[in-house]
Amino acid sequence: MVDCSHLKIQSKMFSRIMISLNLWISLDGNSLTTGDLLGLGKGHFKIQLTTEAEKKVNEGRVLIESFIKKNQVVYGVNTGFGNFAQTRIPNDQLKELQDNVIRSHSAGVGAPLSPERTRMLLALRINVLAKGFSGVSMETLNAIVAAFNASCLSWVPEQGTVGASGDLAPLAHLVLGLMGEGVMWSPQSGWADARAVLEGHGLTPLILKPKEGLALINGTQMITALGVEAVERAQAIARQADIIAALTIQTLKGTPKAFDPDIHAVRPQQGQVEVAWRLRSVLHSDVFHSEISVKGGERVQDAYTLRCCPQVHGVANDTIAFVKKILTTELNSATDNPLVFAERGITISGGNFHGEYPAKALDFLAIGVHELANISERRIERLCNPSLSELPAFLVKNGGLNSGFMIAHCTAAALVSENKVLCHPSSVDSLSTSAGTEDHVSMGGWAARKALRVVQHVEQVLAIELLAACQALEFHRPLKTTPPLEKVYGLVRSVVRPWDRDRAMSPDIEAVHKLIQQEKVWESVIPDIQLYEKKHPLQLSV
Repeated sequence: MVDCSHLKIQSKMFSRIMISLNLWISLDGNSLTTGDLLGLGKGHFKIQLTTEAEKKVNEGRVLIESFIKKNQVVYGVNTGFGNFAQTRIPNDQLKELQDNVIRSHSAGVGAPLSPERTRMLLALRINVLAKGFSGVSMETLNAIVAAFNASCLSWVPEQGTVGASGDLAPLAHLVLGLMGEGVMWSPQSGWADARAVLEGHGLTPLILKPKEGLALINGTQMITALGVEAVERAQAIARQADIIAALTIQTLKGTPKAFDPDIHAVRPQQGQVEVAWRLRSVLHSDVFHSEISVKGGERVQDAYTLRCCPQVHGVANDTIAFVKKILTTELNSATDNPLVFAERGITISGGNFHGEYPAKALDFLAIGVHELANISERRIERLCNPSLSELPAFLVKNGGLNSGFMIAHCTAAALVSENKVLCHPSSVDSLSTSAGTEDHVSMGGWAARKALRVVQHVEQVLAIELLAACQALEFHRPLKTTPPLEKVYGLVRSVVRPWDRDRAMSPDIEAVHKLIQQEKVWESVIPDIQLYEKKHPLQLSV
């Protein structure tokens, strides 16, 4: 038996709140979670560094300074970058070298990341630097932490990274603003001149020391930060997809026989077992009563979109868990080059900046979570099609005069079709860059960005299904479904009234999409699921 921690609205992120009333997170480079990072992005926390992290950062910097004093050649300290690695830079130009790498690499294009995503990017970069393997000084790191805590956030264009040698362009833009160049956002100023924003908050623009420019831009933090948002949102929609599917199953008078625990015990895929249990926990059972199930009787078996929810939703859950594990490791990994090993007194060039791990994982996430929308759209079709639903066509009275959910279903179909294109993996591509030095890249930036788009489309499709299922329930009244599903219905009706005639649907879709993004659907059923759990604990193979 496994503790059903998925039922508890708590995580390490929330436990951090109890550290102090000031909502601080102590970063050490080793223990950041995806929930922590999402909270940092939303502005729930400020950052402080642990004493151990400061010690390691100082030790790394002492080693870099010793190399400079000895005039020892170290890549990125007193050499050029990439194909210029063999070019020696005189000591009197070392500061200019670091400034130049930031300016020259600030070559991104496109819309800027939102303040929330920029905050995640900056927090993640701080966490990686806190590991002590990058060679930055505490003076510089403290200045970056101060900028984060003041929400002074650089303009970071979302396009321009190939995801190897790190997310160079996005991270360079991140640093450029901290140097007082370009533009920067803060809650007080909005977008404004970066130097003015910093000075308005009593902050001094960064003055980069040898290696620090390179140390601040080598890494997979753009891929990983956006990937964290994608996987956290994917996890939220996956849980809620089970509840939404259950409501559809009810309104179509489906049978819960297919969710019998013995069926899933003989194919014990973890996600499948868990989804079947969740479906049982809100449908007609020895715990909860549904008048609709009693009236409709039990079918022999249902169509695949109803009967196979555990199998289809299940693998999406397992995919999300796999990706979350990869990204959690990436959050707490040193991805700089060269890496500084103070205890050995050396720096070593390697390839930890290569984004193949998060890129492949996020391509996989897009494919896995998309299937929740793919099957949801088919359930919407069943709800709208009177030959399949035994309900009024398109879930509206006076069909013909009213079109009901006809075009809402088309919207779902359009989003699913877009996802099919977006699910083509970006990480199968590579283009040689930097005159052949960086001759294999991950294209992970696009993997992360499109994973986010796929997740959003999934949320929107499931919002349409939830609206359709609630409307279908109207035609079963005065019969009631189970208490947990009635709560979901009540939640939706708190923001969207039933359809008795046609009206603009877009605002209603957006209102329910917002409920889903806020995880309100899941929260509304947690007490009932916990009640079911007492009698029927979830059992998973470990």
